[in-house]
Amino acid sequence: MKTTASPIKTALPLICSCVAIMLFAGCQGITGSGSAPTPTPTPAAPPASLNSINHIILFMQENRSFDHYFGQLNVYRASVGLPQDVDTWGPSKTPDNISTKGYDPVTGQQGPPIQEFHMQSACSENLSSSWNESHREFNFQDHTHPGIFPMDGFAFVEGHFAADSTSFGFGVFQDLTGKRAMGYYDQADLPYYYFMASNFATSDRWFSPVPARTHPNRFYWMAATSQGNIIPPKAQFNAKTIFQAMDTAGITWKIYLAGKNTYYSFFTYSNTHKTNVVPLSQYFTDVANGTLPQVSYIETGVIPGNGLGTATALDEHPDNNVQTGAAFAEKLAKALMNSPSWKDSVLIQTYDEGGGFFDHVPPIQVVNPDGVQPFLTPDDISGDFTLSGFRVPMIVISPFSKKNFVSHTPMDFTAALKLIETRFGIPPLTQRDASMPDMTEFFDFSSPTGPWATPPANIPQQKNTLPCTQGVPAG
Repeated sequence: MKTTASPIKTALPLICSCVAIMLFAGCQGITGSGSAPTPTPTPAAPPASLNSINHIILFMQENRSFDHYFGQLNVYRASVGLPQDVDTWGPSKTPDNISTKGYDPVTGQQGPPIQEFHMQSACSENLSSSWNESHREFNFQDHTHPGIFPMDGFAFVEGHFAADSTSFGFGVFQDLTGKRAMGYYDQADLPYYYFMASNFATSDRWFSPVPARTHPNRFYWMAATSQGNIIPPKAQFNAKTIFQAMDTAGITWKIYLAGKNTYYSFFTYSNTHKTNVVPLSQYFTDVANGTLPQVSYIETGVIPGNGLGTATALDEHPDNNVQTGAAFAEKLAKALMNSPSWKDSVLIQTYDEGGGFFDHVPPIQVVNPDGVQPFLTPDDISGDFTLSGFRVPMIVISPFSKKNFVSHTPMDFTAALKLIETRFGIPPLTQRDASMPDMTEFFDFSSPTGPWATPPANIPQQKNTLPCTQGVPAG
């Protein structure tokens, strides 16, 4: 009797043979031809976009105008082979002489012209950037005339401020002519800033929001309004801050504080939301561990009542050392660039207002944020929050920053709030931030990792190459 083999037994040798081939010769299957395996394609990296930025860090220093700090950027850019496309003082793209008439403390009238000069000190006596002084610096002869800004009042205004302060016992000033207002620094004094502004992205049309002193401008930095305040308020006020908006949207945030008395404390929202304010040391821990919140503010603190610099002396206020402040800024950026947090972060550094130092570019027309008018006295120059302050320096530091980029788009620094709002889907706080560009022009998302995936080895900031003398600046 003929026995028919079981199908299972018949197939078993073939299966075993194929298993052996697969193990030792790369068999592709029972009926495979033995050819080399087809590699699994590597998935393409997703395209970059604004959503590639997961951490936005805002860092603000004190009282420096654009021409005062960055008026020599074209000279530096030319020395490293970059286009000289920064709007510095004078009619051409290279520094030309500029001067404003100083103050004569004997007659109380205009004195001889004072020309711009290279500062020989890392410090200077204080200057005023208050409401009236700022408007007179825009137009010394006719500061109430709308739309005409010869930018000619700097030296006289600051000389007059020094003389008045001395007379009223608010300090003893040596520079009563206002010469210090016409001083500038260059790449030899601030090598770190010149390197970073030229390699990463910057702007020559970046303005403070208000022609006034530190406090109202800092309020715009957090709330896109000062709710009428042009001087430090005597009480807290209830403007909605970006912090409240982020809490509502579920966006994480911290304020890293190097000193004391954050400007956040001027807002009533801070009374019940204080735990997000942490020491600056936590910033370095969070950067190193990759645990930064989605939005960070870095502050050096403020002395209550006057705001003339901070106890930390790191804020670059005129009575503090600019090289010490620049070295502090370098430390913050370097920690970020050398950390796992770098790959998806942006650090925006800027200044709260021009500080009384000269600049040749007129203010821009802006939107009143909320219809609230300035709280003015009968002695104050009229205004309605539709005129910006002065140009201030700024740098956008990120792996996605465009290389060597200079923006010429007019905006005030509430554009940084617009960036946060655009990235994280938050409604605008006021009409001011709503009217600003969202800053996407500063970024290059053409590659998944950005043009600065590997950050540059920056030129270090030198310290103590200039003396810190408070008296009449030499130049």
